[in-house]
Amino acid sequence: MRDRPLVVVGVPGNRRLELFRAAAAASGRPEPAVLPWRDLASGPVEVPAGALVRVDSPGGDVATERLLRGWDRDPDPYRAEGTGDHHAGLRTALDRLAVAVAAAPGAHLLQDVDDLVVMCDKRRCHARLESAGVPVPPAVATPVRGYRDLRTAMEAHGWSRVFVKPAHGSSASGVIALATAPGGRIRAVTSARLTRDGRGGPALFNSLRLCTYTREEDVAAVVDALAPDGLHVERWLPKAGFAGKTIDLRVVVTAGRGHHVVVRSSSSPMTNLHLGNARGDLEALMDDVGPERWDAAMAVAEAAAGRFATLHAGVDLMASPGWRSFAVCEVNAFGDLIPGVLHEGRDTYAEQLHALDTGRYPVPSAQVGSAS
Repeated sequence: MRDRPLVVVGVPGNRRLELFRAAAAASGRPEPAVLPWRDLASGPVEVPAGALVRVDSPGGDVATERLLRGWDRDPDPYRAEGTGDHHAGLRTALDRLAVAVAAAPGAHLLQDVDDLVVMCDKRRCHARLESAGVPVPPAVATPVRGYRDLRTAMEAHGWSRVFVKPAHGSSASGVIALATAPGGRIRAVTSARLTRDGRGGPALFNSLRLCTYTREEDVAAVVDALAPDGLHVERWLPKAGFAGKTIDLRVVVTAGRGHHVVVRSSSSPMTNLHLGNARGDLEALMDDVGPERWDAAMAVAEAAAGRFATLHAGVDLMASPGWRSFAVCEVNAFGDLIPGVLHEGRDTYAEQLHALDTGRYPVPSAQVGSAS
C-alpha cells in the first residue's frame, strides 16, 4: 500500500494539504501529488496509474470558487449567497474526477464521489440518514421557497423554533436559529449580516460575529435572500449542557471508527468554533457522561458515517439534556480539520493513512500491467 502514489484534490497552499503532507512524510511515504481544484473545475484532468486519490475541501480560494460557480466575475468570499451554483459546479468537477480515475489503470478513489455530493446537500444527507434509522432532527419535507413558506411549514408542524440552513452551505454560512413567540415576537440569530447591494436589494455577508434580528421584515429578507439556493429546515432540539455552556460534538469517523472528537461549547445557538466558540474539556465530559452513554453516542456517529462510502467523515452530533438520546445534525465530507486532537499519537490525517496501511479501510490492489 505504501508504494502506491497518493494524489490529493485540494487547494495548493491550504493548511489542510500541509497537515496531510506532514502525516504522509511521518509515515515514510513520498510527498503526495496535488491535483488543484482549479484544474478539476476547469476541465478534464489525469491521475497516475495505481494512485490512491483523496478529495479535500475546495474552500479558501476565490479563483476556485469562481470556477465552481461558473461566474465570470470573482465572487465575494464573504457573501452567503451562491451556494447552489457552487454545488452544481462541485458535482460537475467530481464527475470529471471519477472519469479520470476510471481511465487510470489501478487508480482508486478513497471517497465515493456520489456520496460526497450527497454529504454536501443537507436535504439529501438528512433523508439518507433518516431512511437508514439514524436519528436526526425532524425536518420539513416540502420545499421552502421563502419566508412565507417557512412560516407556513412551522405552523403546520407546530414548531416555534427551527434551524434554517442553506442546503449546500458549510461552516455555518447563512444558518439561522429562528425562534417565534406569541404576539408576533421573533428572534433570529445568524452568521449572515444583512446589508444592501449596489441596486438597493438585500445582500448577505458572512460574519464571525453572530447577528440578531428581531424585526420580521429583516428576518424575511434574510430567508428570502438565501432561499433561491435551497433551504433545509429542521426542528431546533434542546442540546445537552456542560460547564455552563451548550455543547455538541464533532466526531471524525475514520474507516468506521470515531476516535477524534472535539467538544464544541457555546453560549449561543451555534457551536462552530470559528464563530468565537471554544473547545470544551473532552476528558472531563467523558468522565461526566460515563462510558455507557459515551459509547452510545459514538455508535450513532459511526452509524451515520457508515451510510457513506468514504475513508473519513466529520459527524456533528448532539445529545439531549441528560444524554438520553442523540441526533446527527450533519455529516461533513471535509470535516477532518481538527488540529491537535490525537488518537494513539495520530492526528486525523495520520489516522487515515494508518487505516489504509492496516487494511481497516480496504482498497483494491493496483493492477496496472497490461493483460496477457
